[in-house]
Amino acid sequence: MKTQKVAIITGAGQGIGLEIARKLVEEGTHIILNDIEKRLTEEAVASLSQIGKSSVLGCSGDSSSEEVIFELVDLALRNFGRIDQLVANAGITLFGSFLEYSRNDFFEVTRVNQAGTFFLTQAVAQVMKNQKSGGAILLTSSVTAHQSHANLAAYAMSKAAIEMLAKNLVLELAPLGIRINTIAPGATLTERTASDPDYAKTWAKLTPLGKPAAVNQIADAAVFLLSDAASHITGQTLIVDGGWTSISPSPYA
Repeated sequence: MKTQKVAIITGAGQGIGLEIARKLVEEGTHIILNDIEKRLTEEAVASLSQIGKSSVLGCSGDSSSEEVIFELVDLALRNFGRIDQLVANAGITLFGSFLEYSRNDFFEVTRVNQAGTFFLTQAVAQVMKNQKSGGAILLTSSVTAHQSHANLAAYAMSKAAIEMLAKNLVLELAPLGIRINTIAPGATLTERTASDPDYAKTWAKLTPLGKPAAVNQIADAAVFLLSDAASHITGQTLIVDGGWTSISPSPYA
């Protein structure tokens, strides 16, 4: 019988993170699911547990904090004895023009997106190293790391840094059998973007494929990069944006 894999997924209470978790559960992967909001964590765990193909455990809190990182790793090891996959999906977006952007907002974006991703990846990679059986790590970037987008200078910088982190870590992780890649979603229909009544219409016009992504389309790409089908892919960023970054039409024109 094939051994079930174990994955930690942050920012998975809704949207893309939740859909990635759903697809992994459907494959029989045990999940440690994190979201900063306790209600979303609990609802996601309850929903995914109904699939019944694996165990889903919740860990609510700020995944960039040392305490929550320790708890995520500890939960995985205490309950399943190993970690095979990490999806470092948690992040924040704080909009603001460059000339007026505050130091507080800048350091908060940097703390959560860059430092949070760095130290969670570090903690999981250390476990994978000790296991001596490799693993797969996926970081979440954004198309804003590739094309200019108004009022997102700090956010874009943090996402570009995440992509460089994945590329840089190939040097240390590849000899350990650990693959690390990044996914960069474009415009995607989520609970957050659904609050903008013009979002779908605007991005349908701007996206060459004629519509923004659904969460399952981003999740399909993410699960591929985590899978054995991508066993010779590491240090790469996969942009999933319906072609937007190829032509870069501005949503502000």
